[in-house]
Amino acid sequence: MKTVKHYINGTSTASSQDYLPVIDPSNGEQVANVTLANSNDFNNLIKSSVKSQVEWSEVTPLKRSRILSKYKDILEKNIDNLAKIISTEHGKTLDDSKGSITRGLEVVEFACGIPHLLKGEFSQNVGTNIDSWSIRQPLGVCAGITPFNFPAMVPMWMYPLAIACGNSFILKPSEKDPSCSIKLAELFSEAGLPDGVFNVINGDKEVVNMILNHQDISSVSFVGSTPVAKYIYETSAKNLKRVQALGGAKNHLLVMPDANINQAVDGIMGAAYGSAGERCMAVSVAVAIGDIADELVNEIKIKADKLKVSPWTDSSSDMGPLISKEHLDKVKNYINKGEDEGATLVIDGRNLKLQGYEKGFFMGPTLFDNVNKDMTIYKEEIFGPVLCVIRVNDYQEALNLVNDHAFGNGTSIYTSDGEVARNFTTNCKIGMVGVNVPIPVPMAFHSFGGWKQSLFGDHSMHGIEGINFYTKLKTTTARWPKSIKDGPEFIMPTN
Repeated sequence: MKTVKHYINGTSTASSQDYLPVIDPSNGEQVANVTLANSNDFNNLIKSSVKSQVEWSEVTPLKRSRILSKYKDILEKNIDNLAKIISTEHGKTLDDSKGSITRGLEVVEFACGIPHLLKGEFSQNVGTNIDSWSIRQPLGVCAGITPFNFPAMVPMWMYPLAIACGNSFILKPSEKDPSCSIKLAELFSEAGLPDGVFNVINGDKEVVNMILNHQDISSVSFVGSTPVAKYIYETSAKNLKRVQALGGAKNHLLVMPDANINQAVDGIMGAAYGSAGERCMAVSVAVAIGDIADELVNEIKIKADKLKVSPWTDSSSDMGPLISKEHLDKVKNYINKGEDEGATLVIDGRNLKLQGYEKGFFMGPTLFDNVNKDMTIYKEEIFGPVLCVIRVNDYQEALNLVNDHAFGNGTSIYTSDGEVARNFTTNCKIGMVGVNVPIPVPMAFHSFGGWKQSLFGDHSMHGIEGINFYTKLKTTTARWPKSIKDGPEFIMPTN
C-alpha cells in the first residue's frame, strides 16, 4: 500500500505514524495511506521554509521567472500522469482533470511575467530635489490550505505567484486526495526550484491550527466552505496574518424569455452537473424568468436523463462519483429535505447503482422544480449534482433574488438583450459575472473571488490581486545631503 508522506526541503519525509486512508471514490477501495503531521514534522517544515525564503528572496525576479518557465514546460509534459492521479483519488472524469490542470498552468504562465509584474513606481521631484519611489517586497513564509475538489488547480492559484514574488510556500492539501500536491512539488524541484521554497505537509484540523497560529507564517490562503473560511479568516487576522479565504457559493443562472433556450440548457448541463457539482462555481440555481419555465425544465430533464455517470476510466463518462460516502449521504439528506419542504423532484439521482461499482459513491443528476427562497436546498450550498429551478415573474424579481442571497461568488445571465445584460452586470452584487457564459471563471491574468460570504479578506486570487496579496508595499522618499537646507523644520513638508 502506497504511503503519501510530506514533501519538506526537497525530500519525502514523515516522523508521525498516524495515517488516514485515501479512498478511490469509484469503488470505495483504499488506494493509499496519507501521513498526518505531528509537531516534529511541522517544526522541520517551518525551519526549512524560513531559511529557504531568505535565500530565495535574493534571487532576481528574472531567474525566478526562468525556473517558473521551465516548471511550466515540465507540467505540460506530465499532464496525463497528473490527471490520472487526480481522477484516481477524486473520481472526476479524466478530461475534467486535464482541464483543471490546464487552468492552473495558466497561473504558472502568468507568474512567468514576474519581472514586469514587480516593477515599482517612481516620481521625480515630489518636492524640491526630493524623489519618491515604491516597490513591492515579499511577505516571507506563505501558506495555502486547499480543498479536495481541485487538487491541482486551486493550489496553483496560490503557490506559483507566492513563489514568483520571492516568498516560500507551505501547501496543506486535502487529506482526501493528497498525491497530486506531492507530485506538483517534486516537479518544481525538477525545474530547479531550491529545496524548501515549496513544501507540502499533510494533516487534518490540528495541522491547520498550527499554520494559523505560527508566528513565522505571514499569510494564509484558503478555499473551502464558508464556516471554515470564516474561522480561517478570524484566526489568521487575530494572529496578524494577511489572509484571503474563499468560502461557499450558491450560483444563479438567469434565463431571460428572449434567451436561446438550447444554449442556456447546454450551459446549465455542464455548469450544474460537471465534476458532480463539486465546485464552487457550479450553477446550483436556474432562475426561469417569465413564461419560459415549463420549457426550460422540460429541456433540462431531457438532457439530464441522457448524462452518463460512470468511473473516470470510461472515456465517455460525463460525471463521476462524489468524493466520499459521508459526502454522498450529506447530499442525499439535502434531497430528502427538499422533498420534505415541498419542492417538486423532477429527477431523483439518489438510487443510482453501477454494475461492478456498487461500493462507489455515485449519484445521478438531480433536478428540483418549484423551489422557493425559504427552502434549505436554496439557502445552503449542497456541493453535489443537484440543480434547483426557481420561477420568477420578471427580471427585477430575479435580480433581487440574486442580490438577497448570503453568497456572492458567481452568477450568469442568458439573454439576447444587451441593455438587460448591462444592467445585470452593473447591479448584481456578485464577484464574478457571466453573460451567455455559464461558469464565469476569470483567466489567470484577471482575479478570482466573490463577494459577501463567499470571500473573507480584501484580496481575490491570482492576477494582479494575487501579486498584491503576496507582496507588501514599501515607499521611499529621498533627498541627498548637498540639497538639504540648514536648520530644523517644524511644519509638515510641502512643495
